[in-house]
Amino acid sequence: MPGANPASPSVNRRRRRGRLLIVGCGDVGMRVLRQLAGRWTVFALTSSAARVDELRAAGAIPLIGNLDDAGTLGRLAGLADRVLHLAPPAAQGRSDERTRRLLQALSRSAVPAQLVYASTSGVYGDCGGVRIDETRATNPSNDRAWRRVDAEDQLRQWGRVTGARVTILRVPGIYAFDREGGHPRERLGKGLPVLTREDDVYTNHIQADDLARACLLALTRGPTQRILHASDDSELLMGDYFELAASLCGLPPPARVARSEAPGVFSPMQMSFMNESRRMDNRRLKRELRLRLRYPTPREGLLAVEG
Repeated sequence: MPGANPASPSVNRRRRRGRLLIVGCGDVGMRVLRQLAGRWTVFALTSSAARVDELRAAGAIPLIGNLDDAGTLGRLAGLADRVLHLAPPAAQGRSDERTRRLLQALSRSAVPAQLVYASTSGVYGDCGGVRIDETRATNPSNDRAWRRVDAEDQLRQWGRVTGARVTILRVPGIYAFDREGGHPRERLGKGLPVLTREDDVYTNHIQADDLARACLLALTRGPTQRILHASDDSELLMGDYFELAASLCGLPPPARVARSEAPGVFSPMQMSFMNESRRMDNRRLKRELRLRLRYPTPREGLLAVEG
């Protein structure tokens, strides 16, 4: 048509490009950015101006905002068609007001088509070491887990009201050789013991890069209003996990102590983890997201560093 100025193929490609907002772009968020390698336009919300250059260098568009201050979140409305919510709740109370403020901000304009939230396996409380799937009722045993249950409830209700697809990943212990504070060698280096085998608890794990892959797949394949266990294939007692790490790192195995001695050795936070035992079934994760774990157990993942 005379006078028409059709968009060029490059402009059309840019218009079709996915737009992702990462809320809480810490270690896992940065791994997501590396795996995306520029395929989407990514916005990263940060409360720290000191992180702007780091996020920009990783390929994100930094946005300064604080989930504790609703007035700083106005730019989030209508910004992205996908949201990856990795931000933890505040440290007190049984409700997650940060998630509440985020959802209020996202609701001021067209809502994203997909929201993925990284929750925690702690919402189940103690399961007595049995294998559980996603139909298991939540039974939080501390305020930290109650806050996550509250966040999940808010998100699922918001998804039902707005029509946004909400997928919740329940995440166990995250580890990686290159994750700050996220490798057992730090604990082993302090000489902390573990429980005796008869007193020990089952723990669950996911390597950080596998978790980033799960997040990306959930952003494109995540079923509506679905909960998935973002856990690897292992079934390890906590002491066996640390003994494996010691062996792989060339360190002496940790000493063992009876549960009766543990309160005098471990902090209340550490004891809270030693009071919960469960084995997470991850078949839904692999079936519905079609995720192939690169590190199906800590034996493969503890020393791995991705380039």
